Amino acid sequence: MTRKTKGSTVDVTERHEAIIARAKLKGRVLVDELVSHFGVTPQTIRKDLTDICASGKLQRIHGGAVFPSGLENVKYEARRQIASNEKLAIGRAAAKLIPNNASLFINIGTTTEAVSQALVDHRDLMVITNNINVANRMRVYPHFEVAIAGGIVRPSDGAVVGEAAVDFIRQFKVDFAVIGASAMDEDGALFDFDYREVKVSQAIIANARHVILVSDSTKFDRTAPVRIGHLSQVNSFITDRLTRPSIRQICADAGVTVIESVDKSDR
Repeated sequence: MTRKTKGSTVDVTERHEAIIARAKLKGRVLVDELVSHFGVTPQTIRKDLTDICASGKLQRIHGGAVFPSGLENVKYEARRQIASNEKLAIGRAAAKLIPNNASLFINIGTTTEAVSQALVDHRDLMVITNNINVANRMRVYPHFEVAIAGGIVRPSDGAVVGEAAVDFIRQFKVDFAVIGASAMDEDGALFDFDYREVKVSQAIIANARHVILVSDSTKFDRTAPVRIGHLSQVNSFITDRLTRPSIRQICADAGVTVIESVDKSDR
């Protein structure tokens, strides 16, 4: 389809390709953002999304579209760019909860990496991780003691997974755990893509006194196949914006502290 859209010099096929590329980079696309970006009407964008989703390349959500679950676990470097500013703010908020002289787990994920970046000015931390990227960042600081799990190194992102990593984690009982998740359901269930990674996350949750879940708001619109656990198992949940009343209620009922890293005046 190469017809021109009224009010736009971009033909329909090119716009569809640009929408898909934008969704791949950001994890999702919203109608209002696309209207502004392409300078077309909301009706045009909704028609575009309907056509794209009918082809199976995206999945509709309220107000926009996301990648289907089979495509959404995009390459690690691309994931770093999704909601990157939000992840940095989440990382800073999480670091404020962790005092000097603490012990902590940090698992795999681009948001947990942002936490490790925000911790570099802390003192005398013992950091246990299955994330090669975190270990490599923090090992250069002499005031940190860094222990890394042994096991199979996943080439896509540097995660150390498998039973050996789980056994290593179980040797410790730490003050804090910083964990992430690839997706979160309306009922508070947490999910990821790799069952081996999930096993490590579950061991981390079981062996920490205070569990901090860090997850940007794009995870509310994603799906993943393997269940990690439930929001009620964490102590603090840090996100950029919590727009889901059901999730907020689950946290209130379970006594989970919610921290939103984006100031309300910026919304």
